[in-house]
Amino acid sequence: MSRIGKAPITIPAGVEIKVDEANVVTVKGPKGELSTAINPAMKIDIDAGVLTITRPSDDKEHRSLHGLSRTLINNMVVGVTEGYKKVLEVNGVGYRAAKEGNKLVMNLGFSHQVFVEEEGDITIDVPNPNQIVINGIDKQHVGQFAADVRGKRPPEPYKGKGIKYADEVIRRKEGKTGAK
Repeated sequence: MSRIGKAPITIPAGVEIKVDEANVVTVKGPKGELSTAINPAMKIDIDAGVLTITRPSDDKEHRSLHGLSRTLINNMVVGVTEGYKKVLEVNGVGYRAAKEGNKLVMNLGFSHQVFVEEEGDITIDVPNPNQIVINGIDKQHVGQFAADVRGKRPPEPYKGKGIKYADEVIRRKEGKTGAK
């Protein structure tokens, strides 16, 4: 049995979960509403504030889908109650970020400024010029948006200049030597 798949999901107060006949799960909470389609083979049961997922057999495909389905639903429940956050750091001389309206404006050592606009349920916050905070309710969307912002100027291995995740460790390389 899947360790992740068999774990029940407790539904917090203020969260409403609906499952229709096509196994489309809709989670509504204080921060918003998310929905996703779960494989029709998985059986979803809700009773007494606890959601459980069961699989029809021990086929390899069903074992794979069991843990995935439970994780997707749990991520939606966490998203509509607490939300998700990614913190990025901007490193380099003259590299900085600012927020103007709903746009993120970054100076990244190019001859021009780089603009990134908020999309959908994503909100951008810039507490200081060297830090960018991306918030949202959809875990996948927050992660992809943070990866797109980081991709504007990924960190380089010699001086560490660029945009990196706050918890990311950059492997540094040694520069050229003048030995003959």
